[in-house]
Amino acid sequence: MTKRILLIIGGGIAAYKSLDLIRRLKERGHEVRVILTKGGAEFITPLSVASLSRERAFTDLFSLTDEADIGHIELSRSADLLVVAPATADLLAKMAGGHADDLASTALLATDKPVLVAPAMNPRMWQHPATRRNMALLQADGVTVVGPNEGAMAERGEFGPGRMAEPMEILAAVERLLGGADLPLAGRHVLVTSGPTHEPIDPVRYIANRSSGRQGHAIAAAAAAAGARVTLVSGPVAIAPPAGVTTVAVETAREMLAAVEAALPADAAVFAAAVADWRTAGEAAQKMKKNGKGAPRLTLVENPDILATIAHRAEQRPGLVVGFAAETEKVVEHARQKRLRKGCDWIVANDVGPGTGVMGGTRNTVHLVTGEGVEDWPTMDKDEVARRLVARIAAAMPKGSA
Repeated sequence: MTKRILLIIGGGIAAYKSLDLIRRLKERGHEVRVILTKGGAEFITPLSVASLSRERAFTDLFSLTDEADIGHIELSRSADLLVVAPATADLLAKMAGGHADDLASTALLATDKPVLVAPAMNPRMWQHPATRRNMALLQADGVTVVGPNEGAMAERGEFGPGRMAEPMEILAAVERLLGGADLPLAGRHVLVTSGPTHEPIDPVRYIANRSSGRQGHAIAAAAAAAGARVTLVSGPVAIAPPAGVTTVAVETAREMLAAVEAALPADAAVFAAAVADWRTAGEAAQKMKKNGKGAPRLTLVENPDILATIAHRAEQRPGLVVGFAAETEKVVEHARQKRLRKGCDWIVANDVGPGTGVMGGTRNTVHLVTGEGVEDWPTMDKDEVARRLVARIAAAMPKGSA
């Protein structure tokens, strides 16, 4: 069912993410109207907002044409949900204090609809006692918060909490607030693995794969946005877990398998993690030192095959088991063989050879291998790959109660 979203874009560098958020909301079939604050217009233009929302951007509290019909009241009351992204420290302070000195703050004060804020600011501003007081007041008033995430800031050398939540995280929060009855995975449990595993050699060295976790985390976020209850089992990564999912942090393949089995039953399981195939037979208790006698001999043993273990379960096998195949040659041929060998339903295959930029990058080119054939998908952002895969998973779910 189409919902009406009033998006308020504050004045922060994260405003560029709000353009992607508009696109995501429109993809979900929602109507989007946008209030662009004076500060927000310093980062993005009314034309870019209008091009994506297909509605003109509202900017002026004292517009003769808009306010002739009490525009700020109509904007706030006609929406099903108000979203503030980015929600700057100034906007949050105005909301907490009940100010109404521009179109954004006036619409927020005049609304009787739910409000979702996605804070974005410098870490010291976020951690300041005044901001903490304002957030406590807003949450006590019933305002819902998504984020902020931790990471590098626009300011050189700054790192910490304050990054605005990613568009898919905000979309998931929007969908939860609007109700999940029309969401394709509402009532379903989706299990996702992501990132590498680290297999210790000694206390400072380990065996691992070059995985950032971006694709697996994007799949978890997309499944949450589709209404699923999501369990994300993640190896060591440098990215924040998606909002609205249950994240279980692990390090080794054996820990990942145990966490996956503990999370069952699930309606669907997507194994996107790059699990190390081997580990050392025994971890050295102390750091291995050079002794002038050459390199030490490492005896390797196979790690448990998580995908095959779950796909071949007699009990609590997920209804749909999806594996990933990161290949450097004969991508589709190897993926076909892997699907049969592992016993999974689908394989998402991609080329991770030198020069592809897939490992650690933001874009991916995949082939979906199923029992019916192969779908060759064009190169897309990993978020887009995730959204398309989740849509295919939702379509494959049996109808009726979860």
